[in-house]
Amino acid sequence: MDFTILPPVLGGVGLLVAFVIYLIVLKYPAGEGLVAEIAAEIHHGAMVFMRREYTILVIFVVIITFGLFVGFQSWHTPLAFVVGAVCSASAGYIGMYSATQANVRTTIAASEGGASSALNVAFFGGSVMGLTVASMGLLGLGFLYHLFGADPAHAEAIHGFGMGASIVALFSRVGGGIFTKSADVGADLVGKVEAGIPEDDPRNPGVIADNVGDNVGDVAGMGSDIFESYCGSMIASIAIASTMGLSTVAVLAGDRGDLMFAPLALASVGLLCSIAGILLVKIMSGKSPEAALRAGTIGATLIFMAASYALLHFMGVSDSVWLCVVAGAVGGIIIGLVTEYYTGGKPVQKIAKDGETGPATVMISGLATGMESVVVPVLAIAAIIYVSSSLLPTGAGVYGVGIGAVGMLATVGITMAIDAYGPIADNAGGIAEMGGLGEETRKITDGLDEVGNTTAAIGKGFAIGAAGLAALAIIAAFIETVSTNNPDFNLNINDPTVLMGMFLGAIFPYLVSAMTMRAVGDAAFDMIKEIRRQFREIPGLLEGKAKPDTGRCIDIATKAALQRMIAPGLLAVVSPVLVGFLIGPAALGGMLGGALICCVLMALMMANAGGAWDNAKKYVEKGHYGGKGSAVHSAVVVGDTVGDPFKDTSGPAMNILINVMAIVSLVIAPLL
Repeated sequence: MDFTILPPVLGGVGLLVAFVIYLIVLKYPAGEGLVAEIAAEIHHGAMVFMRREYTILVIFVVIITFGLFVGFQSWHTPLAFVVGAVCSASAGYIGMYSATQANVRTTIAASEGGASSALNVAFFGGSVMGLTVASMGLLGLGFLYHLFGADPAHAEAIHGFGMGASIVALFSRVGGGIFTKSADVGADLVGKVEAGIPEDDPRNPGVIADNVGDNVGDVAGMGSDIFESYCGSMIASIAIASTMGLSTVAVLAGDRGDLMFAPLALASVGLLCSIAGILLVKIMSGKSPEAALRAGTIGATLIFMAASYALLHFMGVSDSVWLCVVAGAVGGIIIGLVTEYYTGGKPVQKIAKDGETGPATVMISGLATGMESVVVPVLAIAAIIYVSSSLLPTGAGVYGVGIGAVGMLATVGITMAIDAYGPIADNAGGIAEMGGLGEETRKITDGLDEVGNTTAAIGKGFAIGAAGLAALAIIAAFIETVSTNNPDFNLNINDPTVLMGMFLGAIFPYLVSAMTMRAVGDAAFDMIKEIRRQFREIPGLLEGKAKPDTGRCIDIATKAALQRMIAPGLLAVVSPVLVGFLIGPAALGGMLGGALICCVLMALMMANAGGAWDNAKKYVEKGHYGGKGSAVHSAVVVGDTVGDPFKDTSGPAMNILINVMAIVSLVIAPLL
């Protein structure tokens, strides 16, 4: 039997399970009247943005596909690129569509069935996203591997799949991040700080745009983000195995094909374990949301560890490879737990307390928390690299790092499900507030949202760690590919060309962060002016006697996102090509190394600082230090406003940036 057919088949099975879960979500009542109208506005706004964003993406995909065909004089790599782009875009679109159907049903479930029912709906909505991401990765990459990737002579063609996924991820994450944070910042500053009205108040013209942004940024964008790391780790491991020496292969497995196929086999088992984790959350939904979600995540990981051992043993692959899988999976849990502490533990309460002396001390405390939070995750990443490379013989160490990344990401179905659950719960709270469903319903949705904030922060930390490992493996594959054509090629830190490249690479995280932060600031400025204008010029709006023009705010956020996402995308794609061909592969390798270190550190700092500021605001809103409307509340709202683009725009752009640069470099490596 040709086992290479199993990953795409299981990918199809995963999509079928996702569709069944989607049908279950649709069986829950969607409400009527005002609640249904609000939900329809959110859904419509999200779909319009996605269509306009994907229209621009198609133009980029066509241009790059033509360039790849001209460069390689072959259809293999261009085909893989298109398949990768289509799979990534499809996963984001399907996941966001289901999320905008699940949000209002979560609201009604909270109103009519209580917390347990609402948790089920929100989590099932997120599960559609999670399973779609994992399944589309297996379906697309598995199909290409079955088609021509199993032959080492053509294995490099599947690098195009990763490039296609990365291009979509960069535009989706950056574009969605600019949209959601420009709306969020504008709505918060004018609504909560200036007008003194509650969050998600229906009188605020920016609230619908904010809820739309939760979907396009934190569901579709995050899905594409995780998708590219998930596929990138498998592609890098396959590429490294395809260039491994025969003596090394003989130590680790029966033949090279086993090592090349192992990443896809592990991901296939991981999909089944994710489905088991989803069932576990359903079984435990009567417990607290936090306990149920944690049980699903850890349970899926433990099942995967056992199943992967049996799988690799059956394939005749060395137990040392399985230990690399375990190292990656355990490292992912450590990063998640540390992120949870810094974004939901004592540091958050410290930031809230510092609000007693104003927004300046809130900013100082949040930045310090973000910087400190980098230490343990980076140590965990370093430990994964050390353990994985030490377990395997000389010449195969980086394969162990790639397999460690695969181990961390194999259960992406449950990880992404829990991450997408957060924005759905957040939307549910907004719909409850705008629909006037009462304090009891809002209390339930706020409880789900609070857990969702923590799970989203954990998801971001997990995504950063996984992206770092995946990028390192891709960079190693780049070096191996260049070395195949140029045996004398190496990267020495005492080589001025390499050192120059490292400094060049360190520029990009700062430049892209500046571009995306400024984009959010400029778009928020326009949003604030528009919300102020409506409060001022629409008679009776603040008294609740007139309806705001929400469409105008959605249009402002959409135009800002689509215009400002292009420059960072071009920078990430074009810079490796220019450096590689104009200066050389040594400078390009150095550039990737410099970018990798700075991207990981900045991403962790910004994501955790932003998450801590966000939860400090929510801690005060529960009644601590004066509660809503107090001076402390105003101070922590300012912190949250700065943290929003940190954690949802610039921070997530970092892990995508390094993966895009790395995969583009790997694709052009044969031409260098």
